[in-house]
Amino acid sequence: MELTLFFAKLWGAFFIVFGSLSIITGQLGRTIEMTEDKAFVISTGYVSFLMGLVTVILHNVWIWDWPIVITILGWSTMIKGITKIGFPDTIHNQAQRFRKNQWLSAAFLLILGVWLLWMGF
Repeated sequence: MELTLFFAKLWGAFFIVFGSLSIITGQLGRTIEMTEDKAFVISTGYVSFLMGLVTVILHNVWIWDWPIVITILGWSTMIKGITKIGFPDTIHNQAQRFRKNQWLSAAFLLILGVWLLWMGF
């Protein structure tokens, strides 16, 4: 359970910071623009892959309770990293479709981050 609380705090803080920056400064929009650069997409893919891999290795908990959210985050982040590394053009195309509703995604990240921090403490 200690690891679950650690990951809840880690992911929660990350989502709060990134969600807040996306809403306040439009950071998500700038990140979407940066997907035109394949080197950027691939390098962030390695970071995503490693974040997801560490989460999956340390927290592969498949119980029907709130900790499953941590496991799903780990797996989805790892898969996203693999996709960014192997298919950067696909990521760019997805990002362009994503641009219209970026404020909704930022709000979702912020709410998810607050919930994870709440569960972590």
